[in-house]
Amino acid sequence: MLLKQILADIDYSVNADVALVDEISVTDIVYDSRKAVIGTMFVCLVGAAADGHNFASGAYSMGCRVFMVERELELPSDAIQIVVSDTRAGLAYASAAFFEYPARSLAVIGVTGTKGKTTTASLIADILCKGGINTAYIGTTGIVINGEHTPTKNTTPESYELHKAFREMVTKGVACVVMEVSSQAMYMRRVAGIHFHIGVFTNLSPDHIGGVEHPTFEHYMECKAALFSQCRYGIFNSDDSHYTDMLRSARSINTTFGVNPDLPHDISARDIKIHKSENTLGSRFVCKSLLGETEYELRMPGEFNVYNALAAIAVAERMQIKSDVIREALAAATVRGRFEIVDALPTAVTIIDYAHNELSMRAALETIRRYQPTRLVVLFGSVGGRTKQRRSELGEVVSSLADFCIITSDNPDHEPPQEIIADIEKSVAATSCPYVTFVDRRDAVRYAIDNARDGDCILFAGKGHEQYQLIEGEYVHYDEREEVMVAAAAKLAKIK
Repeated sequence: MLLKQILADIDYSVNADVALVDEISVTDIVYDSRKAVIGTMFVCLVGAAADGHNFASGAYSMGCRVFMVERELELPSDAIQIVVSDTRAGLAYASAAFFEYPARSLAVIGVTGTKGKTTTASLIADILCKGGINTAYIGTTGIVINGEHTPTKNTTPESYELHKAFREMVTKGVACVVMEVSSQAMYMRRVAGIHFHIGVFTNLSPDHIGGVEHPTFEHYMECKAALFSQCRYGIFNSDDSHYTDMLRSARSINTTFGVNPDLPHDISARDIKIHKSENTLGSRFVCKSLLGETEYELRMPGEFNVYNALAAIAVAERMQIKSDVIREALAAATVRGRFEIVDALPTAVTIIDYAHNELSMRAALETIRRYQPTRLVVLFGSVGGRTKQRRSELGEVVSSLADFCIITSDNPDHEPPQEIIADIEKSVAATSCPYVTFVDRRDAVRYAIDNARDGDCILFAGKGHEQYQLIEGEYVHYDEREEVMVAAAAKLAKIK
């Protein structure tokens, strides 16, 4: 593609004859200097840990002659330097042009918030597909196009990968994409220039503050709110205390949802009730919207999932999906690794969830407690190389709410798993909660399944959607769902 076409939406200056921009062709755009070859344009991104400008000479030595920079560099005279104010925004606009603006052929739905993004986005995608709209998904669990799954490094991929995925979607007949939009994605301009048909706000609480992420909560909040300046329609949780903060930058036509009967909502839930069977937990509620009242059932427990479902219903109604289709889709929906109820044992509930800190673990355990299981058994660990305070917090909250603890490994990386387990064990041992420890997580899973009793609820916490264990810097295949099913099959075979 001609360089001038790639730069069509970008304000820039150039260190060379402007006529060269009209003549030069670019075969690809790269932001990793190791991928730079003859014909590529290297974009110098400024990150928290590294500055791409420092790697430009390496890209030049690989044959690259076109560079997008924020400041002119000391490179040989045949290097064409496209100078822009922000290379991250530049990469986003250049990538859109390079892939011939695929997002314009898609109904793009963005979901932002502190919690619930993955579940809400997955529910929306399930409903829209059920309603006959070929819908793809981008988020924490990867990219899903026509049922094919590709893992991703970030919740919201870098802009180049994003537009590349959009192009693949259009080529494969996708009409709509639901994507999680993280605060970092907004901060790092990964979705710059994308017009969202619908934006969804789930909730907001302090997270990702400090270090290489957001300097303050206010900055974090502003990044979240910025999404709604790019949306045609906005769907907002108006029960959330930061609802009005999310409206500050909004240019959207807005719909609200919530469960608080004392607040006005366009879409609301009432008569929320829990239900359970021998191996399933769920909830029922009546949803009131402009289309009337409909009773819905979820195969997912907790009021937080009612909120997620309301957001999905609001989007589905905006997309003109009928209530009976929404009801059928929600009744069958499960989200991988997000309070995922696995049909493993006939008389015990097995749940896989990503809960890996004190806040998320407490919410998960308090939710399960409401279903009054015979025993609440929790299998968990904590990651290596992180604060030890998280380990003691996890141990304290689990031992205070569980009937039995199984402490094991969870991405120990370069730290000896025995030491991590010992840190957790200190806080558990100080309580009356019985526990066992296993260094090998597979052994821990087998123990949990083999010792399950009728009426138990077993929470496998921490791994969620992940399909690996990080050990000594290596990503080793590990799928919690797979391990639970294998252990359960072995147990049931013995019983027969």
